[in-house]
Formats: sequence, structure tokens, C-alpha cells
Amino acid sequence: MRLADLHEDLAYASMKIDVINGNYQSSISMLRAFDESIVFAAIFPRIEMRKVAGKSYIALWELLMEQAKFYLDLEKAGLANIVRGINDLRPGVNLVLSLEGADVLGDVNDLYILKELGIRVIGLTWNEDNRFAASCMTKKDYGLTSNGEELVKLADELGIIIDVAHASKQTVLDAASISRKPIIASHANASALKHHKRNLDDEEIEAIIKTNGVIGVTAIRDTLPSPTMQGIMDNLKYIGESFGWSHVALGTDMLGIDEAPTGFENILKAKNLFELINREEELWRNPLRVLNEGIRKS
Repeated sequence: MRLADLHEDLAYASMKIDVINGNYQSSISMLRAFDESIVFAAIFPRIEMRKVAGKSYIALWELLMEQAKFYLDLEKAGLANIVRGINDLRPGVNLVLSLEGADVLGDVNDLYILKELGIRVIGLTWNEDNRFAASCMTKKDYGLTSNGEELVKLADELGIIIDVAHASKQTVLDAASISRKPIIASHANASALKHHKRNLDDEEIEAIIKTNGVIGVTAIRDTLPSPTMQGIMDNLKYIGESFGWSHVALGTDMLGIDEAPTGFENILKAKNLFELINREEELWRNPLRVLNEGIRKS
């Protein structure tokens, strides 16, 4: 059985737990239990800053480098293979490096550095607005800025896939209209099933699909109609049956969530999910299509 997962936080979680041999949500050893796996491995370069009320995060270039090196060390140790080109898929665990949020960039030209580091996916935002785009938590949805439009165009040219998870509605629509490559929402669910700022309405889903892109259904409990494996299945079926099974995938957010859904406590439970939904082939093939189209240079 093969697994494709559009979002796991291996590097960030490695600062706290064993993500190589551990048994919490996901790990390299768990991923090796599949005949073949491909995981979009997140780089989340933020540290938490405490305020008088609530929390905030600051993005640091140094943390981006540390997490990129973590993945490079996995490859050097023979524990995983980093996918840099369309012919790089190997037996075992394959990782596609994915930067979660463009706010760490000094300017658009930093994309050239990301490309050299092996990063092949970039999220326009996390949960905070930035100079490139408005986030899903925005108070004023300005969509893509002129810098953001430039970023999308250069990413297309370099073969870096645009990810609109965590983005505002207008950002999703703007990115879909400007990109000439498939875009993804690596970990998001359908607003039609559960209203949540992180979820996508039908117009956003249609915009992503028009680029020949993919939505990664996620295991974030608050975004599901029920915090169970059934809630994940409901989202897969809603997107697949309403918009086409060529445009749906898994994007679990394992190791980035505090608690996994009931019945889907770790990535090994994906085997049960595949058996129940009987769509294993599409859930594998769709991310590969986006990779093949997206990481080619224009």
C-alpha cells in the first residue's frame, strides 16, 4: 500500500520528540511501513513569542536553515530521499520539502536560495498576513500584493509549487488566476461540511481545480464535521464526488496537530482509511501529477 501525504511537520516536531523511530502520530519508521511513501515535509521556521494576552510567532531564517538541514541529514543517513526533480522518486520514504509561509523571506529573490536548498513547495502565508499575501486570519482580505504576484510568477518559473493552505479567500483566488502551474491547498477541508477559517468554500475549491491542482484533506480536528476518521472520509468524498476524484489527496498535518482524530491516531491508520474509501490509487496519483507538472521549470 502506498501513501502520499501533502503535509507533515517532521522537522518542527523533531525539536521535541523522536520522529525517526517514534510512535507518535508519524515518524520515518511508520512511513517505512508503507510499500512506498511520499510526504510533503514542512519547514515551519517560527518560534513562539508570548504576549500579555495570547501568543504570537516570529519567523526566522536561521530556523529555516536548521530544519532544511534536518531533512538533508535524514537523506545523508539513508533514512529518506529528497525529491528535487520529476525523476527522483525512489522506493521507501520520499520527502518533498515545503516551506510553510513566505513571511520568512526577505524578498522574492530568496526563492532562488530555496530552490538550491531543495525546497519545492512554498505556502504563501501561515496564520498571519505578510508582505506577499493575506492569511485566513486576516481582518482585511487584500489577497496577493504586487510582491505576492511576483512571487507566484517566479515560483512557476523555478518549478516551486504554490500552496494556499492558511491563505485568505482572495489570496486563493488571486494565486489560482495568476499561476500557470497547478496549485495546492496542502492541508485544508471543505467549508460546506464545517465552517472554519482554515477551510475552503466551493469557489476556492473550484479555483484550485481549474489550475489542475489538489486539495489535501486534513486531520485537524476543529476543521472536521466530526473529529473522527469518518470526518476525514466525509471531506474526501465531498471534494471527490462534487469536484472530481482527480483533485483530492491527504494532507494530514501529522506532528503539527495537538490531537489526532478518533480512529486516525497515527499515519498507519491511513491504511484503514484507504480500505474503507477504496480510492487509494487516486490519493497516490493526484499528488504525483501535481509534482510532475509543478516542479518542472517554465
